[in-house]
Amino acid sequence: MQRIAHGTGLGLQGPPPSARLRNGRRATFAYFALNGFLMGMWIVHIPVVRQHTGADHALLGWLLLLLGAGAFAGMRLAGPLTDRFGAPLTVPAGAALCALALVPPAWASDAPSLGAALLLLGFGNGCLDVGMNTHAVQVERGYGRPVMSAFHAVFSVGGALAALAGAAALGLGLPAAATLGATALGGLLLALLAAPALLDPDAAPAPVPAPVPAGAAAARPARGSSPRVRTLAVLAFLLMLCEGVANDWSALHLEGSLGAPAATAALAYGAFATAMTAGRFLADRLTARTGPVAVLRYGAALAAAGLALAVAAPGVPAALAGWTLFGAGLSGCVPQLFSAAGHADPEAAGANVARVAGLGYLGMLAGPAVIGPLTRLVPLGPALLLPVACCAFAALAAGALRPEAPARPRPMVSEG
Repeated sequence: MQRIAHGTGLGLQGPPPSARLRNGRRATFAYFALNGFLMGMWIVHIPVVRQHTGADHALLGWLLLLLGAGAFAGMRLAGPLTDRFGAPLTVPAGAALCALALVPPAWASDAPSLGAALLLLGFGNGCLDVGMNTHAVQVERGYGRPVMSAFHAVFSVGGALAALAGAAALGLGLPAAATLGATALGGLLLALLAAPALLDPDAAPAPVPAPVPAGAAAARPARGSSPRVRTLAVLAFLLMLCEGVANDWSALHLEGSLGAPAATAALAYGAFATAMTAGRFLADRLTARTGPVAVLRYGAALAAAGLALAVAAPGVPAALAGWTLFGAGLSGCVPQLFSAAGHADPEAAGANVARVAGLGYLGMLAGPAVIGPLTRLVPLGPALLLPVACCAFAALAAGALRPEAPARPRPMVSEG
């Protein structure tokens, strides 16, 4: 047998995956793509919904916080439920709820109704996010090698397809309610069709624990109190904060700091997103060769260097190169954190993924919100040094991905 990368917690690569495991992996791809497509369709229709409800940009910003609050609540609920009832129940339920919740924002007529709709959409998204990531950990455990990053890459592909489909629908003048309603029905159908292929909780083998010497108690921290999982959550917060900054401020950086026209400035986010998606398709093989610690350490360092290049760039080409490196460096980092959280304790994989994903999601919301006030004190370029610092810290703390070693037993002291 071939030993895979040190530090993954997956042990030895076993025999080829069974048809059941391969189908489970395909189903996981389907749910990740669906999640990306659903949220992408919402993002494309934000301007239309804002105009319909009469909310200004400031009010919309506050209402979008309800989307984040709903997602955080959904994540914290879905984690323990997935551990208790299994992904075959919670993942399709979360996907169905997320799909159906896509419609109420299009029906909203004022700020209160839009706020309630966004709270529900966020809740459904949070439930689906944790459920499918927990199932991805189970699939990865069955394969015995890293497969998590590819799932996240497919999520990005789903979002890109939604951007194209949504733009086409808007170009044809289709009402938002019709487009989002059709998307919801398609999402509900896919959620039901993919459900039978999901793995039962005991379908994938658990990693074999290291033998514990006789007379020694296993050094297993109380569930939910692992310092390592809390560290992973903090790292997820910092790195997803960086993703949020890129989503909202990359184009504005080229436009405001370098005077690029709007069409050219939009290439900054395109370069970032393309590099991140491509990097995630490659990250699993890289993780198998070098280990997750190296992927996080050198990936975060590359991201820090890339964004520093973008900030210091004298012109648009160098800035685009910097945003590209930023996306490439970040691409494999967050999937490693989700994977490590799920493998930390197979019996509490959902709860641990929920802790890491929940705090990470808050970081993605906090990133754009923090940069705005900073620009009142310093120009946008220097303000972007905050995510540079976050990436540098993550690179230094990458050792948190290593599994916790069992405590050494105390030596027996003979009496007399």
